[in-house]
Formats: sequence, structure tokens, C-alpha cells
Amino acid sequence: MSALKLGVLVSGSGTNLQAIIDSIKSGKLRVSVEVVISSREDAFAIKRAKESGIEAVAICPEWFPSKAEYEEAMINKLREAKVELVVLAGFLKVLSPHFIRAFAGRIINIHPSLIPAFCGKGYYGLKVHKAVLEYGAKVTGATVHFADEGTDTGPIILQKAVEVRDDDTPEILSKRVLEVEHEILPEAIRLFAEKKLDVVGRRVFIKE
Repeated sequence: MSALKLGVLVSGSGTNLQAIIDSIKSGKLRVSVEVVISSREDAFAIKRAKESGIEAVAICPEWFPSKAEYEEAMINKLREAKVELVVLAGFLKVLSPHFIRAFAGRIINIHPSLIPAFCGKGYYGLKVHKAVLEYGAKVTGATVHFADEGTDTGPIILQKAVEVRDDDTPEILSKRVLEVEHEILPEAIRLFAEKKLDVVGRRVFIKE
């Protein structure tokens, strides 16, 4: 059985990409990252990918006259690589329904909170953790979900909680949440690759 082909979309340092790469190298994850696409030319994730022998390209929105043409360039690159699952690993651009439909049921995203809390438009990066602390939440965490045509609204695959401590800052909290992200994103990819996910309405059932 051939390895599931991934396309990973990134915007920053690529620590979740590294978690995927490390899981592949350790044998925990039997998939192949065919291409990494960054929305920024200077993203460190590009270097991470290339150091592991993975094709990595920047496709930046500002290069295109419209969002539709920007997304079409990404769609074409992913299709050229015969990608079977698109992984949004710290990708900070909101994708249109057109992109989502091009890979319907085959896009997963990692978000640094326990959805449906602290998610949706404007909730990304440190803004999420700042909002958690300002609200006074006692528990936060990370979520892997299927991407749909909303923002952080698709069916949830995995979640893991992280305690919020009294002396937390957004930066300190983000590090602990990131550790959890690095656990559950590769695990969600494994479950997808092994065809162990059944989506029924909003619920995702994990088969033994």
C-alpha cells in the first residue's frame, strides 16, 4: 500500500511541519510530504522542508491580482504533486469555498484552542492565547479539525486540553499548547491515512 501523499500549507516557522517530518522519520507516521507551500517567502518552514529533501515553494497572495488566482496557483501545485490530504499547519490565510471544494473532505487544520472557544475570524497565533488569558479561562488546548467553508467550523477530529496557569503569559501558554499541537496533528494524519475516521454530520468517529 502506497504512502498517503500530503501537501502542507504554512506561513511561519513550521514547528508543526517539523512534528510531521519527525513522525515520518521515526516510523510513527507512514505518509509522504510531497510539497510544502508557504504564504511567505521568508517562512522558516521552507528551510525545514528543504533540509528534509521535501519540495518547498512560496506562493504569496500579493503576487496575484485576485484571491481566486492566488488560490488557483496553490490548487494547481497541489494537484501537480498528486496530493491526497492537505494539511494546514500554521497557515494564516482564510481559504475560500472554491479551494475547500477542490479538496472536499481532504483538508485538516490545527488550531491553538479548544474549538468552539477562541476560534474564528481574527483568532490566530498569540491573539488566541491573549484572549484565553483575558477571559480568565482555566483550560485551553488544541484542536485538529476538517476544514469546511467556514472559519474553524469543520468537524473536530482530535482535541487535547492544556491547563491555564496563574503566571501564564500568552508566550508561555503558547509553548505548552504548541507541544500538544505537535502530538495531535501527526496522530490525526495517521488516523486519516489508515482510514479510521468516519464523519457523520458534525461528529467524527474514530474506528478501532
